Amino acid sequence: MKGSPSYISIADVQEDQSYYGENIEIRQLDEQCTVFTVKDSTGRGVMTSYKVFPGIRLIYNDFQMKSCFSEFRPNAEMLTIDYCREGRIECELQNGSYMYLDEGDLQISASIRPDHTFGFPLTEYNGITIGIYLDEALEATAALLAPFSIDLLMLREKFSKDDEFFLMRATESMRYIFSTLYTEQIRISFLRIKIIELLLLLSSVDISVNRENRPYFPKKQVDAVKRTMEYIRQHWDQPVTLQELSQRFDISQTAMKRCFKAIYGQPVYAYIRKHRIERAAYWLRHSDEAITNIAGRVGYSNPSKFAAAFKAVKGMSPVEYQKNVVRMEHPETDWSG
Repeated sequence: MKGSPSYISIADVQEDQSYYGENIEIRQLDEQCTVFTVKDSTGRGVMTSYKVFPGIRLIYNDFQMKSCFSEFRPNAEMLTIDYCREGRIECELQNGSYMYLDEGDLQISASIRPDHTFGFPLTEYNGITIGIYLDEALEATAALLAPFSIDLLMLREKFSKDDEFFLMRATESMRYIFSTLYTEQIRISFLRIKIIELLLLLSSVDISVNRENRPYFPKKQVDAVKRTMEYIRQHWDQPVTLQELSQRFDISQTAMKRCFKAIYGQPVYAYIRKHRIERAAYWLRHSDEAITNIAGRVGYSNPSKFAAAFKAVKGMSPVEYQKNVVRMEHPETDWSG
């Protein structure tokens, strides 16, 4: 699987530690469910994996980290389906360029690259991986899927020709399936039904219509935009223009705008505004400063512009936020004055 978390089966945990990497630990292990934790200097993640059918695993991925180095070596041919529920995934391609998965994206691949770093630009990621170990599934599960007209080999050929990955926006029916995987009580029988439903939908996908053609970004641009973002975070209270950022980090304004939005999911100025407003909201919750003072601290000399920006991000004015949200968090405070 290119650029996203991979499944390790229950049988695999009997292998040497080097099989699945030094940064992965097993928290829970039973016949149907295995829970793994991934840790590095940027944070941690949890993968909760269920053996749904022989050779087919469903994994809930929950990461709070910027990036993770994967040493996973499956030693088996796989078909992998990734659904990005919340956050973003940074996929490093074999040619050294980068592509990004957005919320609601579905990626299908038959290739896994060992010793590979995948990233989460927003430092949080939540999604589902379905790992199909083809040899095991074809031997033990194909007959169970045949009455539903699901052909695993056909799916592999359909979505992974020439060792490429396939990217699409999940359809409404697919999104409903994934949503139920989070809202319903987890039972293996329920997971089996949902896997069959999803594979049926994928069998009917018209790849010429549903394929998403996303732009690829060279490493030089990606590195420049990430430095831009770090600069913004460190100087969030200072006015800055796209021209200044472009000159400082040696990247054209056009490339910076396209690449920044691809990585972080929003335009540069929208990111700056949101970051400033989140700072202001924090101070509204945790200080007694006047709203005008807080506006100045986050770079707004005009209180009216601050109020408009705050409402655009938070859905209410700073005064309403202070009266409603802050009051709920601190009911002991006397707000009558």
